[in-house]
Amino acid sequence: MEWKLYFALSFAMFMEFAVWGAWMPVLAARLLGPLKMSGKQTGWIYATLPLACIVSPLIAGLLSDKYLNTEWILGGAHLIGAVLLFLAARKTTFKSLFPIMLAYCFFYGGTLPLVNAVLFANVSDVADQGKVFLWAPVAWAFIGYFLTGWRWIFKTGEKGSDCLYLGAVLSIIMGVGCLVLLPAMQPSGTSEIPILKALALLKSTNFLIFIIVSMVFFGLMQFYFLGTAPFMQDMGIPPKNVPASMAIAQAVQAVATFFLMALFMDKLGTKWTLTIGATFWLLLYIVYIKEKPRWLIVVCQSFHGMAYVLFVIVGQIFANRQATEDIQSSTQAMLFAATTGIGLFLGTQFAGFIMDLFRKDGKFQWRKVFMVPAAIALACILVFLLFLEA
Repeated sequence: MEWKLYFALSFAMFMEFAVWGAWMPVLAARLLGPLKMSGKQTGWIYATLPLACIVSPLIAGLLSDKYLNTEWILGGAHLIGAVLLFLAARKTTFKSLFPIMLAYCFFYGGTLPLVNAVLFANVSDVADQGKVFLWAPVAWAFIGYFLTGWRWIFKTGEKGSDCLYLGAVLSIIMGVGCLVLLPAMQPSGTSEIPILKALALLKSTNFLIFIIVSMVFFGLMQFYFLGTAPFMQDMGIPPKNVPASMAIAQAVQAVATFFLMALFMDKLGTKWTLTIGATFWLLLYIVYIKEKPRWLIVVCQSFHGMAYVLFVIVGQIFANRQATEDIQSSTQAMLFAATTGIGLFLGTQFAGFIMDLFRKDGKFQWRKVFMVPAAIALACILVFLLFLEA
């Protein structure tokens, strides 16, 4: 891979997740703190991305495969997103913020599969793809530490709107960069409707099993995202140490993407790589069920990073291999709509329901909570072992 192409693709991957990482981890503090929103309202603000991802990736994939250059869609969507994030930073009520965040996530959600599509269209070697994918966790971690440093120096954390302004600035950089740096990706001009052709892949029982299990695991991820921080604190880990402890996942994800992803796929094949990735999530929940020792709870954050690489990223590669060249964007869009859209949204609702169900006298019964995702994960792993052919 030529260095100019590598720089362009790495830039796109880095900025895509830097934009997301700027606001997603810390916006809740603004909503629950200075803006005095309820937990339910905060939940609906965070539900805007999965809700948008049910539809927007499909539209973006259709436009990319049939009508417009992919780099134009990426650039335009991020520039519009920048305007919406600037507006969102100035809103202080749920009624005014929710529609703007939903509109923003509609444009941002459409860009997620297209970044992958650009990579897959220009790079076929799995090892080289891994060298680009590794910039996603690096971006997420880097931008979090950047925002922390910014708040230490300029004391902007009290109001919390700085995360939205940062996301807007990064969106402008991403939008312009996509238009200037990315290689041209013209639509195929096919007379067929690409998304319908992509949906036809579901006629394959093998691919249908993969999609359904992927949706389930994205839903189960919400137990990790919603439960880990309060679980760690209840287990005696100081709140100030929780972000750094959870950041272990991103560090391991970056290393595993660079060194292990291609090795696993070459030596074990896609089926076993996906299965091992899913098993890391099962092991994570088993450790949570044991509730001790504390050092193991911290160390097992690496399991999430391994699972993300070997299941989520390898799954995206597997889906791309099922697609013909004229529906690559639409196939990635279908996968994102199913997982980041439907799976993540339903998982948020399900995880919240289970956590409330096993809450007694204001305290979570963590063993019972995490037995649910562990049992479902085990069932899905068995489905992969028995039925998946890859």
